[in-house]
Formats: sequence, C-alpha cells, structure tokens
Amino acid sequence: MWSIGVLIAAVLVVITAQWLRKWMNPRCKNGVLPPGSMGLPLIGETLQLLIPSRSLDLHPFIKKRLSKYGPIFRTSLAGRPIVISADPKVNHFILSQEGKLVELWYLDTFSKLFNQEGDSRTSAVGNVHKYIRKTTLNHLGMEALKEKLLPELEKMACITLDHWSNQESVEVKRAFGAMVFDFTAKMLLGYESDNSLDNLSEKFNNIVEGLMSFPLNIPGTAFHECMKSKKKIMEFIKSKFNGKRAGPKTSKGDFLDQAIHDMTTETFLGEEFIVQLIFGLLFASFESNSSTLTFAMLKLSQHPSALEMLTAEHETILRNRKNVKLSPLAWDEYKSMTFTLQVINETLRLANVSPGLLRKALKDIQVNGYTIPAGWTILVAASAQQLNPNVFDGALEFNPWRWKDIDKNAVEQNFMPFGGGMRQCAGAEYSKALISTFLHVLVTKYRWSLVKTGDIRRNPLLTFGDGVHIKVSKKE
Repeated sequence: MWSIGVLIAAVLVVITAQWLRKWMNPRCKNGVLPPGSMGLPLIGETLQLLIPSRSLDLHPFIKKRLSKYGPIFRTSLAGRPIVISADPKVNHFILSQEGKLVELWYLDTFSKLFNQEGDSRTSAVGNVHKYIRKTTLNHLGMEALKEKLLPELEKMACITLDHWSNQESVEVKRAFGAMVFDFTAKMLLGYESDNSLDNLSEKFNNIVEGLMSFPLNIPGTAFHECMKSKKKIMEFIKSKFNGKRAGPKTSKGDFLDQAIHDMTTETFLGEEFIVQLIFGLLFASFESNSSTLTFAMLKLSQHPSALEMLTAEHETILRNRKNVKLSPLAWDEYKSMTFTLQVINETLRLANVSPGLLRKALKDIQVNGYTIPAGWTILVAASAQQLNPNVFDGALEFNPWRWKDIDKNAVEQNFMPFGGGMRQCAGAEYSKALISTFLHVLVTKYRWSLVKTGDIRRNPLLTFGDGVHIKVSKKE
C-alpha cells in the first residue's frame, strides 16, 4: 500500500509540474508571444496590480514591465492571459479593428458589473452600438447642451456651491459624486434627488471601492459589497422603468422615456438591456467626472498661477456680458474658455482614472513581430502614453500651458481620455461642459482653501485615500 501511495504521489507531482510549466510558458501556434510572465496559476499577477502606488506616475505594475520587456508584454490577471501595449501605433491599430479583429472586453469584475450574465449586447457593434451612441448624444451631446443643458448645469453648480459654503468643510470626491449623479440621473431617467429616500450616489461609491478587488462574491469581501450596491441601484432603475411604462404617457423626454418608446421598433430593446445600459451610463459619468473635478481643484489649489489665469478668463466673460446677473452661461461663452480646456486636458492627462482600454482578440493578431492569440485580452495602456516623458515634457508636472502649442499629431496618437476608435465616449462634450461650467461658477463667485490634501493613489484606478477636503466661502 505504501508503494502504491508513493506511485500516486509521484504521478501527481509530474502532472502538476507539467501543468505549471505549460502555464508559465504558454505556446503560440502561429508565431511568437510577446515577452513577459504569467505569474501564479489561476490568479496570475493580479496581486501585484492591486498594490496601491502613492504616485501620479504610471502604476509600477505596468512601468516595471515596460522597462523590462519593452512596449508590448504579456501577463495574466485573475487567470486570464493578457497582452499589454503602450505602443501608440499598435494601440491605434487595435482600436481601429473593433468588430473585425477585436471586440470590447471587460475583466471579470467589470463584466459582472456591466453585463447581464450571457448578455454582451451593451458592448456590441453594429446597429446596437449605433443606437446607444445616437440616443446618448440626443440627451447629453452637443445639441442638447446648446439647447437646454448648459444653463441647467450652471444652476446645478450654483445650488451645489451655495450648499457647500454653509458647511465647515466638504469631502470633494463624494460631494462631486453626489452632484454629478443627481444631475445625470435626472437627464437619463427623471430622478429627483430631493424626493428620494435612497442615497444612490453613496452606493456608487461602494461600487468604486470594490471595483478593483478580486472578483470573489462571498459575504465579507469588497466585491460582495460592490455587487450588493449594484443590485440596489438596478432595482431602483427597474422601478423607474416599470413606473414609466405603466403610467400615463406624460413623457418628460429623458433617455428612459425614449428607450421605452423605441421598444416598439428596436427588437433588441428589453427591460434588462435598458436597465443595464442606464446603469453603465450612470457609472461612467459618476466616476470619471467626480475624479476629474476633484483632481482639478486639488491641482488648482497647488498652482496659484494657473488658478489666477483661470479666474481671469471667467471674469472676462462676465465683464463682456450686457446683463451679468440675469444672463445664463451661453454656448459661445463656453466655447471661448480656452485656458479652461487646457486645465481640463491637463487634468485628464494626469488623472488617468483607468489604466487603459480593454479589447479581446477575435483572431490571431500580428503586431511588431509578435502574435496575440485569438481569445486573449488586450489592454491598450492609454495611461502609459499620456505619461510618456518623450511626448509630454515634464510628464508628471501639472502644466496647462503645454496645451497651447502642443503638436496635434502627438495629441491624436497619445491622448485618449475618452477612449478611441469607434468607442469614443459619446459623453465627452457633456463631461467637458459640466467641468467647465462648475469651474466658471466656482472661480467667479467663490473662493476655497484646502483643509486636507488627501492621499492620491493608483490601485490601479485613481483614488484619493481619506479624501480631499476643502472649505468654500462666497466672494464679497
């Protein structure tokens, strides 16, 4: 019996050794894989990616491997093989091949948040993608901003800052998150925060905190709390859907109204699809805009010359108005905010809320002498391009003036805060208008001081530790 036990153990050791060798040294049938390491079985190199970095620089996980392997390397995250690219030409090619060689992809944590199980239509191409983009632009795009949203954004900023001025201090990220969520939810589904007992923006904060955790959905884990918060938000959106569909046809013309109306003509539109789509739009607006606004205020506080020039630009707008008190912010005034846009661009370049854009290879892809096998995930490392010192001189410095005379080709190839290819964010103009309008009200009517700077981290999403706290007061 002892000898049989030894034999079984030996066989298991051999099998395990062979499995480990195959895992750590994957082969490619049609070429050579990019250099790199696959890490441990099942979890890959996920733990290294989740280690926080207290620097604005590129996350060490990516930076160290770019230094060791070059601009394209392979790794494994949560057991999935991934190729990471910081090569601008390769990335431009990858993003241009959606629906041909690649498709939109999420890691497990994101996938469970933004897709119903077995339903990837929210990331589809073709008619579904065209519908999503067109409908989003109808409600949050340039024409909507021109016709009605810009003065409403200004009103929101006035109400928010007046409320902040009556508080001892404000934790900026959470306060911005609540403001952005309330406004965007009103545009998308007629949400009125004043009449709601649900603190939905706080539930989105819970989602962000669990987003980059290991996707283990058991009680006590960050991801479990993340999924609980998602469930509550989805239930709220479903209740709005059911209420609008069953109620009288007194449409307010929001996104949900249009989606319900279009269910009669678009066969892919169903309750689950619409609810999931609105959840994704709310999350995208909530996290990106609140992080960008927080980072902008922090950097403006630390760079008085930039704040002075920004203030001067907005005070000039007011001086040129015929009636300062009665006139709302006009579209031509918004488009005249050249230095404001430079501040926003520099904030977006440095903030890099996410490390990059994910795609999945549909076929074997040949790039730079390497093969990316079909089925592998590709991370287009936009953050690496935006912090490249060979493109942006003094890449870690906050320098809005760099955008005045910057090479346009360099910007097109290396600056993509709103995505790239056919997935360019439909809410890009909405985000810039929201931030610009808030800054307009802030610098012309209020002043602020930092109470607590916070602890900026990349893990790898940009976070602010225990928060950026400010004191806001009205100008005399």
